[in-house]
Amino acid sequence: MTSEITLFVNPTAGSGRGARAAQPAASALRDAGFSVRTVLGEDADDALRRAREAVAGGTGALIAVGGDGMMSLALQAVAGTTTPLGVVAVGTGNDFARALGVPVVDPAAAGRLAAEALKGGGVREIDLGRVGDRWFGSVLASGFDSRVNDRGNRMRFVGGRFKYDLAILAELAAFRPIPYRLRLDDGPVREIEATLVAVGNGTSYGGGMRMCADAVMDDGLFDVVVVGNCSRATLLRVFPRVYRGTHLGHPAVTVHRASSVELSAAGVTAYADGEPLGALPLTATCVPGAVTVLAPGSPGGL
Repeated sequence: MTSEITLFVNPTAGSGRGARAAQPAASALRDAGFSVRTVLGEDADDALRRAREAVAGGTGALIAVGGDGMMSLALQAVAGTTTPLGVVAVGTGNDFARALGVPVVDPAAAGRLAAEALKGGGVREIDLGRVGDRWFGSVLASGFDSRVNDRGNRMRFVGGRFKYDLAILAELAAFRPIPYRLRLDDGPVREIEATLVAVGNGTSYGGGMRMCADAVMDDGLFDVVVVGNCSRATLLRVFPRVYRGTHLGHPAVTVHRASSVELSAAGVTAYADGEPLGALPLTATCVPGAVTVLAPGSPGGL
């Protein structure tokens, strides 16, 4: 493995923490004997092009510095290759990092962990979800949760978990059950009314909402969580339990495991890793061992 490592940096992540985090992460890698180069970009497309060039050029690892949006972009560059992915999580959500068990908002520790993993062979293969040509590592959201995401993205005056709490309350006022068509693997098409359908490769989204709390990132299967048709009052009682993952025991919630999920519903936008995928319908496929990560001894189902 080459000793040159690429830092893939979002300078605006976490209100500027991305730019500040790159330096201690780079120092930790250099102290371990690695040569470090930094990749930025004028915009997301340019940054992804540069990251793919680094991967094609044989970089020893691509280490993403930023939030879940940067991790999502990095996955597009390394998925299906032998280049390992490291994570220096300094965004507002950091759900992918949490699922891997790597340090959050501690760039020096994350850099040291990446260096130790590279030197000691402490790397793991994990699954990824794929929709068309887009890869995702955590959770695909559709329904009430994706509408919360829509609203949260429009809120510029607050950030972090509080933003999503406010968005949840606002969406409750307009809540209506959604008619879905759902197919798991080669099974029959099911027509259901549901509050949401979440497809989990990882466990959480939205900065710690453990919607797919039992998901395992290397079992070749999604956890498909269906929150059924329930009243606003029930949803208001159940949704706060998402932060602990205890909602999975509620009678309105069912969990299925499948390697392929077909979803269709009118007027619903899907999100994956917090990024918009587009309107349903879609088919999500779990791809086993799609990416190698620098996350030795990590929890999160690994």
